[in-house]
Amino acid sequence: MEISIEQVAQLIGGKVEGNGQATVNRLEKIEEATEGSIAFLANPKYLPYIYKTGASAVIVKSDFEPEKELKANLIKVDDPYSAFAKLLEEYQKLTAKVKTGIEQPSFQHETASYGENVYLGAFSYLGENAKVGNNTKIYPNAYIGDNVEIGENTIIHPGVKVYANCKVGSNCVIHSGVVIGSDGFGFAPQEDGTYKSIPQTGNVIIEDHVDIGANTTIDCATMGSTIIKSGVKLDNLVQIAHNVEVGKNTVIASQAGLSGSAKIGKNCQIGGQAGITGHLKMADRTIIGPQAGVPKTITQEGKVWFGSPIMEHKDFLRASVILRNLPKLIDRVKELEKKL
Repeated sequence: MEISIEQVAQLIGGKVEGNGQATVNRLEKIEEATEGSIAFLANPKYLPYIYKTGASAVIVKSDFEPEKELKANLIKVDDPYSAFAKLLEEYQKLTAKVKTGIEQPSFQHETASYGENVYLGAFSYLGENAKVGNNTKIYPNAYIGDNVEIGENTIIHPGVKVYANCKVGSNCVIHSGVVIGSDGFGFAPQEDGTYKSIPQTGNVIIEDHVDIGANTTIDCATMGSTIIKSGVKLDNLVQIAHNVEVGKNTVIASQAGLSGSAKIGKNCQIGGQAGITGHLKMADRTIIGPQAGVPKTITQEGKVWFGSPIMEHKDFLRASVILRNLPKLIDRVKELEKKL
């Protein structure tokens, strides 16, 4: 489908510089774009490509001023990355095939209920008293356990498992292989060296507008609920332990792990492979670097932490310089010892 550059600008709230009547029909990377496509420039590292891209239009920041002649038309916006994301979302809506109806074979318990325009894929399972909201899509081989509630406009991709009594909100996206509500890691050591399993009787509550990446696991609470607040974005292969609470709009990258009863604040960012100790609290807007180890509560909001165990970012950078210079320092000490 072709659309004019001016129409694109209206869709994302931008201003055209160039020929707004020229048309585009696809989205491409700025370094690979060809005529008839639209690209975006957000990262300064890609600035050289704007002067040689084949794209018919490029979305740029509103204060961008070219240093030499451009072939591409420009659409100026306040935030090119977010504008392009919105364009991708609209493109997906136009090109995606909307699935509805109930495929067979699939199973719905006689007490299960679902709203209008739902999709229940082949081999999907709805347990006793399960409830599914309007326009929700449950793809093949997904398991929705007893008493599970799923809101409206949520997408459950193939192979997702939602254990009994858990709740998933509206406008969520749960990717393949996700397990919600599996037992928390609770074992009591015994005098004879064995471990006694502690029953995990709680559930998981996932609020609205949450995205969960493939093969992520969220354990049920020992008692009460493990809670993922609205707007949270979890990458692939994230581990959320029992009774954890993740605050609104927090993002967690791949292979990070949150131990039991950790309380994460709002708008936090946790890097890949970071480890969070149990029973601690993390202040709002905290940023944790990749592979960081967090052994203690963080009370100050908006701080950036790196390293294992963590230290403030500026201290981490200083320590890294010292660590790199240690071999030279040792050589100098040895030379001084010889002279003495």
